[in-house]
Amino acid sequence: MQRLYEILLSKHLKTYRQMAFVSGPRQVGKTTTCRTLADHYLSWDVEEHRRLILQGPASLGEALKLRHLGETTPVVVLDELHKNPKWKTFLKGFFDLHEHDCRVIVTGSSRLDVYRKGGDSLMGRYFLFHMHPLSVAELLHTELPDEKILRGPTPIPESDWESLLRFGGFPEPFSLCDPAFQRRWRKLRRQQLIREDIRDLTRIEDLPQMEMTADLLAERSGDALVYANLARDMGISPHTLKSWVNVLCDFHHGFLVRPWHRNISSALRKEPKWYVRDWSAIDDAEKRFETFVACHLLKAVQGWTDLGLGDFHLRYLRDKQQREVDFVVIRDGEPWFLVEAKHQNTRLSPTLDHFQRQTHAAHAFQVVETLPFVDADPYAHSKPRVVPARTLLSQWL
Repeated sequence: MQRLYEILLSKHLKTYRQMAFVSGPRQVGKTTTCRTLADHYLSWDVEEHRRLILQGPASLGEALKLRHLGETTPVVVLDELHKNPKWKTFLKGFFDLHEHDCRVIVTGSSRLDVYRKGGDSLMGRYFLFHMHPLSVAELLHTELPDEKILRGPTPIPESDWESLLRFGGFPEPFSLCDPAFQRRWRKLRRQQLIREDIRDLTRIEDLPQMEMTADLLAERSGDALVYANLARDMGISPHTLKSWVNVLCDFHHGFLVRPWHRNISSALRKEPKWYVRDWSAIDDAEKRFETFVACHLLKAVQGWTDLGLGDFHLRYLRDKQQREVDFVVIRDGEPWFLVEAKHQNTRLSPTLDHFQRQTHAAHAFQVVETLPFVDADPYAHSKPRVVPARTLLSQWL
């Protein structure tokens, strides 16, 4: 199937000189998508390609004939390049030497943006794009959103909806819809993540304990992450646990949603909520659907930001009285809309109205998994509304 990201990257390559960094989870489809755009594909994991890269930017350009006259500007894809300890130095030299000779895509399973800490020698030379699993909106649309950001509601075929909920958004298990394959695929993917990616790119030595941490967190998707309590259960220090959670986030196994508060220092003192990327592994229907919505929202806010449509962030709300709303989308520093995720409860939560008045968010939705599609725009309403997930999620990204 054609991915939304193929259109996104094609537009970038035609419009801008900067390299495109594509970061996302293992098996999300980065290599498949980027190879469809490539005139030259090199992977650090292929020995022949690795030797070419290690010869340096000038030699690689000569091998690819980048300065030979051609009808179009060639596209060079460098896959898993971050495994090269000197990848940033190589890229800086390659881009500065061949900026006008080619367009460059760099992909990686670990977060390419994690290396921006402490200064970035590549600043101004690349744009970062986050690639996510399939979503309701991507199954319905491959065109990019415009300045309006939101699309009109569109019904999703029931078979696609059920497959997405049951098999997740990673392309291969979603396409095959085979429970036996999914179980084997999920086990292999986790082993490769822990025993290959994390082992090779971090200093973590206790991999069995790290694997146990990943398993335990998978059962707690949607829960507030109290490091001291979880560390005590596992027999490790809170500092170690926190560093491991950050690594799992860096490698896209899961992500954190932090509380929102106008006083940022106050928000940082409150615990974040943890979500896994593969909601299909969750047995509990409520947790699975909340994670399903969280993954859709993260894809939307990062996608809108990557497209230059604004500065978007995903947060949640909780006050001292323990009232809580699952998600709030922050747009250019201000709350835009609230989302409470429910598997089948259609009784409107009073906390939505409370927090909408507190935050002055324009919209508030209680999104329900089991409700049928309604062909009406939830964003036409300013007061809290119970809305079908099939309707609301089709409008995002």
